[in-house]
Amino acid sequence: MNKTASRTALLLLAAILAACTSKKPVKPAHPGQTLQPLPYRTPQPAGHPVPAGTTASSGDALYTAASYAALPQWPQQPFADSLASFLKGCEKLKARAEWQAVCAQAAQTPRDHTSARRFFEQYFTPWQVAGGGKAAGTVTGYYEPVLHGSATPSAQARFPIYGVPYDFVSVDLPAALRNSKATVRIRQTGQNSGVIDPAGAYTANLAAFPLNERSKALKGRFAGNRFVPYHTRREINGGALNGKAPVLGYAADPVELFFLQIQGSGRLKTPDDRYIRLGYADKNEHPYVSVARYMADRGYLALAQTDMQGIKNYMRQNPQRLAEVLGQNPSYVFFRPLPDNGDGPIGALGTPLTGGYSGAVDKHYITLGAPLFLATAHPETGRALNRLIMAQDTGSAIKGAVRVDFFWGYGDEAGRIAGKMKHTGYVWQLLPNGMMPQYTP
Repeated sequence: MNKTASRTALLLLAAILAACTSKKPVKPAHPGQTLQPLPYRTPQPAGHPVPAGTTASSGDALYTAASYAALPQWPQQPFADSLASFLKGCEKLKARAEWQAVCAQAAQTPRDHTSARRFFEQYFTPWQVAGGGKAAGTVTGYYEPVLHGSATPSAQARFPIYGVPYDFVSVDLPAALRNSKATVRIRQTGQNSGVIDPAGAYTANLAAFPLNERSKALKGRFAGNRFVPYHTRREINGGALNGKAPVLGYAADPVELFFLQIQGSGRLKTPDDRYIRLGYADKNEHPYVSVARYMADRGYLALAQTDMQGIKNYMRQNPQRLAEVLGQNPSYVFFRPLPDNGDGPIGALGTPLTGGYSGAVDKHYITLGAPLFLATAHPETGRALNRLIMAQDTGSAIKGAVRVDFFWGYGDEAGRIAGKMKHTGYVWQLLPNGMMPQYTP
């Protein structure tokens, strides 16, 4: 996309979103409040914004610097809430040289909307992101679910929630072998780890593993003198892990457990009203496959009805198809127990997510931790949803330059909204002045 085309796309986007909001202006989610002022400190250097219209190409992505005036409804943003979410991410970002100054400045910025807006405008350059020549992408939603179940098995709760299996082994994969069909040797270095080593005792046929150009590890198990791919969902649901993995709890509903794995984290509510918080630990590395598409192709549900609620309702009415449908997605996630400190779940950045102000992205195109201005539609009202969120998470189904999973928060209400969300969206990545966007293999 050239500069003229990019500007045209921005003008068209502004017109579309203006039409979406002509019925009723969207108010900030949380009215601004001026909190206790922070002591004055010398401002950090802000650097110089990249001139609007500047382009940078990397991979199959095109990044175009924009002015804040090009971001729809920018002045109406609840900036203080966006700043609070950014500060959580700074716990990890501040260790990186290019983020140190902006994180230091964020920490001393007053927590009111005016000051927070000034901070973002002064310290960041917005870059519109396009992938494959297209500025439009897809925005979905996710949430932190609550499952009903028990810490111990019972007649009502009998579906195990597994931690990392005892025989599960992860082996770092060099970039040169990501698309290789070679046979390599593996040496075990720990219960759940190994390395590629010509002197290793086990052989691994890379052609047998579900690898792609992004694969960074082999996930498998030892079988005799071979290292083979780990069990699929169908095999695990059929009992392949019986006695071979720690069980963190038991879910009452296998479909709810399936969606817990898609979301990547959640809470298990026990009969005595206690909560066991569960976080992502690892996965079997088989590719994510959409059961919604499978159900639509088989005529089980119309494609328009294959949202989360539609799938849950169908499976409750057709339990005889449970193993068939869920088994279409071979990907399987293992969990770890987390302390429940009342904050959001931990995202891929390693910091808590904030409902309405965090999202999952493809970290190959978007810098993990960066502010992200998202222009899309609300899944229930259809009106414009324009929001400055933070790119603090990833997901196995989130692939592409303009692909965002919007985090709605915790509980059934968040899940109801998230399950309806699949809309066209546009993305601007905010980077510290002078930092250039790039694709990272």
